Amino acid sequence: MHEQTSSHAPSGAETQLSGGMLWIAAIILAAANFIAVLNMTIANVAVPNIAGSLGATLSQGTWVITSYAVGEAITVPLTGWLSARYGAVRVFVWAMVMFGVFSAVSGLANSLGLLVVARIFQGFSGGPLMPLSQTLLMRIFPKEKTAAAIGLWSMTTLVAPVLGPILGGYFCDEYSWSWIFYINLPIAFAGGFFAWQLLQSYREPLQRNPIDRIGLVLLIVWVASLQLMLDEGKDLDWFASTKIVTLAIVAAIAFAAFLIWEFHEDHPIVDLRVFRHRGFTACVLTISLAFAAFFGASVLTPLWLQNLMGYTATKAGIATAGTGLAAFFVAPLVAQLSTRVDARKLVFGGVIWLGIDTMWRTVANTDMTMWNVALPLIFMGFGLPFFFIPTTGLALASVEDREMDSAAGLMNFLRTLSGAFATSVVTTTWGNQITRNHAELVGLADGDQSVRGMFEASGAPGDAVNQVIDYMITGQSVMLATNQLMLAIGLAFFIAASVIWLAPKPTRVVDPSAGGH
Repeated sequence: MHEQTSSHAPSGAETQLSGGMLWIAAIILAAANFIAVLNMTIANVAVPNIAGSLGATLSQGTWVITSYAVGEAITVPLTGWLSARYGAVRVFVWAMVMFGVFSAVSGLANSLGLLVVARIFQGFSGGPLMPLSQTLLMRIFPKEKTAAAIGLWSMTTLVAPVLGPILGGYFCDEYSWSWIFYINLPIAFAGGFFAWQLLQSYREPLQRNPIDRIGLVLLIVWVASLQLMLDEGKDLDWFASTKIVTLAIVAAIAFAAFLIWEFHEDHPIVDLRVFRHRGFTACVLTISLAFAAFFGASVLTPLWLQNLMGYTATKAGIATAGTGLAAFFVAPLVAQLSTRVDARKLVFGGVIWLGIDTMWRTVANTDMTMWNVALPLIFMGFGLPFFFIPTTGLALASVEDREMDSAAGLMNFLRTLSGAFATSVVTTTWGNQITRNHAELVGLADGDQSVRGMFEASGAPGDAVNQVIDYMITGQSVMLATNQLMLAIGLAFFIAASVIWLAPKPTRVVDPSAGGH
């Protein structure tokens, strides 16, 4: 690990904000990250409502999710270049305002085409909010409170994807789907205004590097192709579809060309050289693997609760809310510990905890009460801060100050991509396992015909008996598939925990005045 480089923050920037003003700025930055991450999942449960309202099919409605994901995935890794060229504060404020504008357009859209276009630009705007909220938080906080800044940002990142489907279901049930976009407006516009007022003293000298047009085009092509492949693969039966095969080939070729070009370009659009820091690379790999596992479990849980256990979106939200609440209360403790304890030990312990907790969930059954469902999720919340807060801090402490924005952008990009990948894998595997389990159980169920005899003795007709038995077999197939996936997710957590030891022992903490300058 390298030695700490000198800071290039504006003179006196570290003391510009204090007390109440510092925390107002911190809340604004954390809220910006919250709405950007929230919009990755809030539309998931609203697709049927949106499609029905706009006269589209269900498969066409999923473009509302895909379009945002593609837009966001393209601009997140561009954050370092945008910050260097236009200034981190200016980019953040404009991203906040434009996020509000396109949220309003999304809510007002009267056709699916307009909504998809608005969501693409909402994703473009939301992309820079995640890494810039992270690096600006650490720049405005005094050095001794840097861990608190990372903790605040980390909690919004972990809680937002869990709350997304809950809020989406609530607004669709109680109001209309437009409100899943309107709730962004006060945060975006008020946040943009106050951020400009509070953060102007943190503006830095600009670097007018030439635009890497070829790198930008290659980035757009491979990211868009990969995201479309991940989003549509399940519906099109993956590589049995010519479209998916074509997208995979285009993504692979464009990605290879992008890597070659960016490593040899003098002014790359994405600074991949930050991966030369072993600590950063190990942390990003840990974050990607563990977040994929966490996101997979977060996607699977409401699917199981609503499709098998008969939970409404609101009830499923209440059952899963304990994860966010527990994480919120534990985060301050972890933030303090991360300044005194080897971050690798905290991360290892936290991710192992998540793995053990997920293994606990492999014995779920259809007779579980809501409390039985909620308890392991509460315990999962206790482990999340131990994973996310020190990993994020260690990753950014592993790069030079001038690389901070680029590193944050790449870290958020790979985390987002891992979440998209996990969603595709989990939903596809879950469906396949249900089918496979059903086929096996049909041959095993009611071998002595006792259940059938009981129903027939009660006077039930043959067709009704068959339907009841098939319903029981399907329910157990879904339950088995859920438990089988939880086992795989638990193993993924154990693998992710071991990866953190590839990082060297930390020799410094992040300088809060750091950023891309």
